[in-house]
Amino acid sequence: MSRGIEKMMGEVMDVEVTRKVRRGRLAGASVLALMVAFGALAGAGLPAWAETVASQPMQSYADIVAADKPAVVTVTTEITVPQNQMSQMGPGGDQGQGMPPDEFFRRFFGENGPFPGFPQMPGQGGGGQEAPPQKAMALGSGFIISPDGTIVTNNHVIENATKITVKLDDGTELPAKLVGTDAKNDIAVLKVDAKEKLPTIAWGDSDKLRLGDAVVAIGDPFGIGTTVTAGIVSARGRDLHNSPYDDFIQIDAAINHGNSGGPLIDASGKVVGINTAIYSPNGGNVGVGFAIPSAQAEKVVQRIIEKGTIEHGFIGVQIQPVDDQIASAIGLKEAKGALVASAQDGSPAAKAGIKAGDVILAVNGAAVDDPRALARAIADLSPGDKAKIELWRDGKKLTLDLTIGKNAGTETAQASGGGEQSGSDVAALGLTVQTLSAEDAQGLGLPDGSEGVVVTALDAKGTAADKGLQQGDVIESVNQTPVTSADDFAAAVKEAADSKRGAVLLLVDRHGQKSFVAVPLAEG
Repeated sequence: MSRGIEKMMGEVMDVEVTRKVRRGRLAGASVLALMVAFGALAGAGLPAWAETVASQPMQSYADIVAADKPAVVTVTTEITVPQNQMSQMGPGGDQGQGMPPDEFFRRFFGENGPFPGFPQMPGQGGGGQEAPPQKAMALGSGFIISPDGTIVTNNHVIENATKITVKLDDGTELPAKLVGTDAKNDIAVLKVDAKEKLPTIAWGDSDKLRLGDAVVAIGDPFGIGTTVTAGIVSARGRDLHNSPYDDFIQIDAAINHGNSGGPLIDASGKVVGINTAIYSPNGGNVGVGFAIPSAQAEKVVQRIIEKGTIEHGFIGVQIQPVDDQIASAIGLKEAKGALVASAQDGSPAAKAGIKAGDVILAVNGAAVDDPRALARAIADLSPGDKAKIELWRDGKKLTLDLTIGKNAGTETAQASGGGEQSGSDVAALGLTVQTLSAEDAQGLGLPDGSEGVVVTALDAKGTAADKGLQQGDVIESVNQTPVTSADDFAAAVKEAADSKRGAVLLLVDRHGQKSFVAVPLAEG
């Protein structure tokens, strides 16, 4: 075939494909068929991926769905809602058409989430007068894990419910009892009494999921009935800032209100996740959904079944990430671990000897790469368990024995606020400090006996300001050496500069919240 004919046929194909795509009538298989046809005429070879697709039939999930769908249920709850909150109900309001959208998204994205509220429904409250509470229905999904009627769903599906009803795949409706919940992981376990053994679905291994793996979601979106959607794993380890235990699987399978609590299924037909949240600017599916990994959920569910509740492990520390500058300042080769900003008095951590400035590297031999990894490792332990904590302190590793506590949580240090005073310049950091007085401490809400220096002024172009320090911050140590006066602080900074260090590590207290900040030393 001449080059001119090849060019002409290529142009014809381009025009035809473009025309049909614009009309929305050309499927991927049709495009491939055209490629095969013209490729054969032109004697051109197909890409390897195209040859593979052309040689295989279209994938079907029918067998997986047929096996698993009977074990998926609809969970309907009756809740009592104050009249002034009725406008927050999702589409359908009290008709059981969806979760309260603002609550749903606040749970995962904070107060400034992508879906802050739903327009007020016609005929619903909104005035300033008190009105009697109204009954409302909320909708979710779940799946049966044992023939005796044990069901897994999300905690937010049944939270504050006064009545829970489960609808089986065959239409049978049964009252459900709450076995237990874990709000931090957003997991709940229900139990129904059936006349015969129920179909079940087995747990899979979410740790084996790879990006691009096919997954299927089954649930009851908007109460229209059990629905199947398919997609791929888009990402792993997503942190939605809902809790320290966030480790979500991101998927592009369609997830909508009512899908919460339903199973995410892999190619072998096993549950690899619990569909839990979506990111959406409009309240509907946009291809960004999130599921709790089965590796996390299965352990939580088992503990709920055994004990009826979850008591998360607690060690009593405020922690923060280790960045490259902090790692350099304390002599760590890699920016990994959880830096302890403070250990609460009387906490398990304090009793074990953990103190501010320590970097936790491992728990019971399992590496801790960041604060979330530490939070999850401690949460997986029960109160009273023994743990070996590997630390980095003063340029070397050491191991401490610790007994896990309960009834609290592990937090990442945060900071805010500030005051304004005057003092002596420390040009290398671009700030001014003065010795913290008792009056200063009281004004800043710090406990009696607090020591350090207070930041009274900042050079907007200095390194301290660039790293986020503020007026009113109290600096308690420099390179893990306590400072009790402005002279101590200046001397410690000068010593770091004379030693040719690139930065100093400051322990900063801002209204009782402590964190380490590595501040580069200005050159010259």
